[in-house]
Amino acid sequence: MKKLILLISTLSMMLAPLGVLAQKFTNVALGNAALLVVNPKVVYTSGYTKITYPNGDVDPLKGVCTDVIIRAYRKLGVDLQQLVHEDMSANFDLYPSKRIWGLKGTDKNIDHRRVPNLEVFFTRNGKKLPVSQKASDYKAGDIVTWKLGGKIDHIGMVANKKSPDGKRLMIVHNVGGGQLLEDCLFLYQLNGHYSYLKINP
Repeated sequence: MKKLILLISTLSMMLAPLGVLAQKFTNVALGNAALLVVNPKVVYTSGYTKITYPNGDVDPLKGVCTDVIIRAYRKLGVDLQQLVHEDMSANFDLYPSKRIWGLKGTDKNIDHRRVPNLEVFFTRNGKKLPVSQKASDYKAGDIVTWKLGGKIDHIGMVANKKSPDGKRLMIVHNVGGGQLLEDCLFLYQLNGHYSYLKINP
C-alpha cells in the first residue's frame, strides 16, 4: 500500500506542471505573454542564423516579427520551432517553402521564423478566423498577419491591453523599431487571423 501511495504521489508531482500549463493556456494568458516580450531594445535583424534545436532562438536583443510570436508562446512552454519542424517534415508539400524559396526540405533554423509557414501551421493546427474590420472579432492571444505595402509579410499578436481610446486591443509586433506594443491592428492591410491554443507538451 505504501508503494502504491508513493507511486501516486510521484505521478501527481510529474503531471502537476502539465496541469498548470493547461490552466494557463488561454487567450488571456497568451495575450499577457505577448506583453512580457515587449522590448524596444530588440534590434530588427533579418538574415539566416543557425540556432540550436529544440527551443532555439537568436540573440534575445535581435529578431524579426516572427520572433515575437515564437517568444510569446515560449513564455507558456510551447516551442513553435519544434512544432513547425515536425509538421513540415510530415507535410512538406503543404507548406510554401518550395514555391516561395525553392527549398527541397525542412530547415530547423528558419522555417518557423517565416510568416507564410506560420500561417500554414496555424491554419492546420489551430483555427483560421475571419479577417474583418470589426475590433471585437480580435481576442487577446490571436495572431494577425498583414501585407505591408500590399506585398511584405508581417505578423503580430493581439495583446491583453486596450488601445488608449478603449476601442481595440493593441498589438505586440516588430516592424523595425523593436518588440513594441502598438495600436496598429487596422494600420496595415490585414491578410490573416488565427488562434492557436493547442497544448503540445
